[in-house]
Amino acid sequence: MRLSLKYLIGLVAFLSVLLTLTASIISGYQAEQQSLVASTLETNRAYALKMAQSTESYLEMTLQSLEASAQQIAPFIGKENVEEKLLSEVSRMKKQTNTFNSVLIVDKNGEILAISPETLALKGKMLNSEGGQEALKKRGAFISQPYFGLTGRLIIFLSFPVFDSEGDYLGLVGGTVYLKEENILQEVLGEHFYKDGSYVYVVDESGRIIYHQDPGRVNDIVLENAVVQQLIAGKSGSMEVVNTKGVDMLAGYATIPIANWGVVSQRSKEVALAPSVNMIREMIWKTAPMILFSLLIVFLLSKHIAQPLTRLATFAESSTASNHGGKINDVHAWYYEAIQLKKAMNYSLSFFIQQSTIDPLTKLMNRRAMDAYLEKWTEQGHPFALLIFDIDKFKRVNDTYGHAMGDEVLKYLAASVLEVARKEDVCCRFGGEEFVMLLPNTNRHEAYQMAEQLRKKLESTVSPCGEVVTISIGSAIFPEDRSRPAELLELADQCLYEAKRTGRNRTIDCASLTI
Repeated sequence: MRLSLKYLIGLVAFLSVLLTLTASIISGYQAEQQSLVASTLETNRAYALKMAQSTESYLEMTLQSLEASAQQIAPFIGKENVEEKLLSEVSRMKKQTNTFNSVLIVDKNGEILAISPETLALKGKMLNSEGGQEALKKRGAFISQPYFGLTGRLIIFLSFPVFDSEGDYLGLVGGTVYLKEENILQEVLGEHFYKDGSYVYVVDESGRIIYHQDPGRVNDIVLENAVVQQLIAGKSGSMEVVNTKGVDMLAGYATIPIANWGVVSQRSKEVALAPSVNMIREMIWKTAPMILFSLLIVFLLSKHIAQPLTRLATFAESSTASNHGGKINDVHAWYYEAIQLKKAMNYSLSFFIQQSTIDPLTKLMNRRAMDAYLEKWTEQGHPFALLIFDIDKFKRVNDTYGHAMGDEVLKYLAASVLEVARKEDVCCRFGGEEFVMLLPNTNRHEAYQMAEQLRKKLESTVSPCGEVVTISIGSAIFPEDRSRPAELLELADQCLYEAKRTGRNRTIDCASLTI
């Protein structure tokens, strides 16, 4: 069964419509995805900024509340019979603000004077925890980094110093937030407002998670996360990121300067892009009827379009009937009309190609073929070495023995080149008695060795004219020496000229040439 052009036109048209539809769907899908990504990034950036500002304001209010409490208890610290007063104050702070999991008053030596809830049984003990000691030393408003407190819980400690009327330091009043238990951060940050699969987490300046919707993630260090690295650098913004669990996320992030924390609001990229799939289904459903109608019209037209070319193919078949048949190797003809045209073209094209790329005297490639290889290899960045050489005093050979013998010497040199060359090397007659070898994947040392092998072979062999002929060789390497074909040839030619100038019968590499 022979495929005819009218069916192929129909097939091509079908593929064109299909590819056009596919391209439209893909471009629409990509545009929709880009829009969804941009929208989600901006939404999460704005939400992270809002949460950061809310948390910043809340922490400022909390420190102000601690400051007011510090002023209230200042007259009583260090006095006798004030335990009830101090206990009343910490209990008030614990119940009224609902900010802290525990509240305590500590003197300047670190002794806990009062604490709520009393069930912690820490009154009279020394506040020797990491955050407590840091707060006592700072003697200022303080928000700690996460640490394990006296009760073994992972906590954050907020405190404000207490001074008397003379400005003497008396101690501090502070509160703790239990990070792995129900706490105020859960109320402030809580469930994401948009309820679209996004969620929020908070990290401190060391990259440690201090709040996450999954309590099991609290205290994890996520420094390798690119968003966290931006927050540590003090930056706010949005970006696509692969989180520490290997999930593609669309994240917005903002800093909380008062505590050196950072808020991240993020959503899974897969969830964010889900609406684009529905868009694709709708596009296909709406365009299907028009596609079917278009294909019917194309099929009817293809029958008429194919008729003239079918007759031309019949004439081509008749004109090549007396031939034995040939091949155009670079063309895969797989339907009837193309096969007949290929038969007619094979004979003329094969001869033309050979004449256009082969030097008729030496049977080496000619300059046109050489230029094609140079252009192809340099465009592809394919490394190679270039050797350019000619016969020393070739004019004397022609003058002494005649041009016919000169041609024999050129053929002798070409044969010697092919004996030395490797299978992958390209050997060319550049013009006159000048030749070029292109050596792919060959370094400077290997190229020099190849050149010397050819030169020594010739200087130790008698040529057809009865004398030894020698050659001078110039060598250059792509892309180390030059990146353009013309410049590389010019550089190698300068090396050849230097070889001639310094005595002939030698190889000069551009690395040893002072330009």
